[in-house]
Amino acid sequence: MEPLIVLVVVTIAILIAGIAGINRLRPWPVALRGGVAAMFILTGTVHFVWMREKLIGMVPPFLPYPDFIVTLTGLLELAGAVGLLWRPTAPWAAGGLSLLLIVMFPANVHYALSDLAAKPDDALFPRTLMQIVFLSASLAIMIFYIRHRSLPITHGSRLSDSKD
Repeated sequence: MEPLIVLVVVTIAILIAGIAGINRLRPWPVALRGGVAAMFILTGTVHFVWMREKLIGMVPPFLPYPDFIVTLTGLLELAGAVGLLWRPTAPWAAGGLSLLLIVMFPANVHYALSDLAAKPDDALFPRTLMQIVFLSASLAIMIFYIRHRSLPITHGSRLSDSKD
């Protein structure tokens, strides 16, 4: 649940900052990039601290080297978060994070259906809904920047976030 809260709160905070007059932060894609980046910084960090053992336990038993998988996915999440913050790499980072969410979904299913899941939001339905929200956000970023890559960027344009 914490990643969803971070995504929503940071996205809204950036939107409010944009409305308050920080022109660089005005377009919704910038706010969503910030929210998704913050979420992946959180989830990538917990691959190394706080929840590492729990994440290792989430790896389906048929996969070898669960500790390596958790380390690798944590590094990929952190790299993707950084990539979202720079406009030229944002669509690539969003695409990579979307693929990562899809690839990691079986671990969420395994966890939700195992005896490890203890809280109500650990159940399969809430976990699946959250994954759909995360995937939708990362795909929205990727699609927006792919569609708008050839538009001329002008100062003051509502679509422009070329200064980041």
